Amino acid sequence: MTTQSPPVVSLQAPKDISLSDIEAELNQIWESYRENTANGDSPAAARATTFTFVVYEPEETQHLLAALGFYTGPIDGIAGPRMNSGLKDAQKAYGLPRTGKADAETLARLREDLAHRRSSGAIKDAQMNGETQATLNVTGYGVADAIAASNPCRIIALCPHSGIDEGVTVQVSVYCPMNKQSNNTLLCCEYITLSGTADALERIGGIVTALLIGDLPKFLWWKATPDPHNALFKRLASVSNSVIVDSCQFGEPETDLLRVHTLAEQGIQLTDLNWRRLAAWQELTAEAFDPPERRAALTEVDKVTINYEKGNPDQALMFLGWLASRLQWHPVSYKREGGDYDLRYCSFVTADQRPIEAELAGIPTADWGEIPGDLIALRMSSTNLDADCCTVLCSETSGCMRMEAGGGAQACRFEQVAPLTDQKAETLLGQQLRRWGRDMLYEESLSVTAEILKMSKANG
Repeated sequence: MTTQSPPVVSLQAPKDISLSDIEAELNQIWESYRENTANGDSPAAARATTFTFVVYEPEETQHLLAALGFYTGPIDGIAGPRMNSGLKDAQKAYGLPRTGKADAETLARLREDLAHRRSSGAIKDAQMNGETQATLNVTGYGVADAIAASNPCRIIALCPHSGIDEGVTVQVSVYCPMNKQSNNTLLCCEYITLSGTADALERIGGIVTALLIGDLPKFLWWKATPDPHNALFKRLASVSNSVIVDSCQFGEPETDLLRVHTLAEQGIQLTDLNWRRLAAWQELTAEAFDPPERRAALTEVDKVTINYEKGNPDQALMFLGWLASRLQWHPVSYKREGGDYDLRYCSFVTADQRPIEAELAGIPTADWGEIPGDLIALRMSSTNLDADCCTVLCSETSGCMRMEAGGGAQACRFEQVAPLTDQKAETLLGQQLRRWGRDMLYEESLSVTAEILKMSKANG
């Protein structure tokens, strides 16, 4: 199902300015707009007043597209329809398949084109005039615009790139999505984009923290692997109310998940968007054992099998950590066998010393979804053939064939997890910004997951 995006009012298109003029330039934009409003030329608009949202975006696709003229709009570090459209336009220009995805060939052509244009002097810094006018941008609707539709905020995008360290370049802009429920007032986001090498951005960490708005909440979406030793990360995390990560994108899933746990132990309030994707699986698992007779049979469970899309086991590991934390299973061993299904085995003992065996299998799939490592199926059963505890959960899109093949003598309760439309990072992000706070269930589950992963090192 698709939804039509509302048009976007641009109070100020992206404008290149100096690092020292950021606040002055934003104040000038709003001062000019107030004059237009007083003259009746523009509707009233609300300036950022709810929170500051910092995005660390190590993936440079959006920056490349904008520099080459394929993308219009703020460099907010957040993928959306405008960026997909820009990618298709670039791919068409380069004679590549129009997938709308930032594959390696497309990125290589973008980098090559940008380097060529810069060396030939075809690209110069685009300086906008100082006049602020409200203009409609009907080319698309960004994720940050969706956030602004509910909450006028300030978005600071940090865009590290490779190459020679030539300092930090700055752009500011103001965009306001038109909300049907509030026709008389525009709710606007201020965008500040800082681009440079990682070292250059690290040097201006103090300036970034100074741009955070007063006593309002501050969110940090760190789209790289969170590194406790990264000076910029440490500085921003220390002043943020919540640090948001997405473990589905981790390059070394198990190692990086342990890093996240280390940060949580240091008192950093963390949110993993990948954890949010497990909600339906957790709810249906709990619901399957709600009836009193099934609840009693839960103590008979001693075999767990979890299938996930091969490539990233973090969802499966976090779900297993959640299950073990709720049932008070203590991990005693963890090993990775590998093979076509990248098998992992974990052993637990219960409080009364009953052994529990769990298997995690990465299933090769021909049609990968947008979220690496999504759960496919779950089976909970018992070696006691008289137990009434066998439960199978499967994704509607992948079916239960492998779980059914594992059959056995027990009659199983089958449930299907409907495919959800809100699993993309940007949608989960919008939800998280409305309900931020410490998630004790996540922290407890992550703690058990970390115990499991540490077993691998201990046994290795």
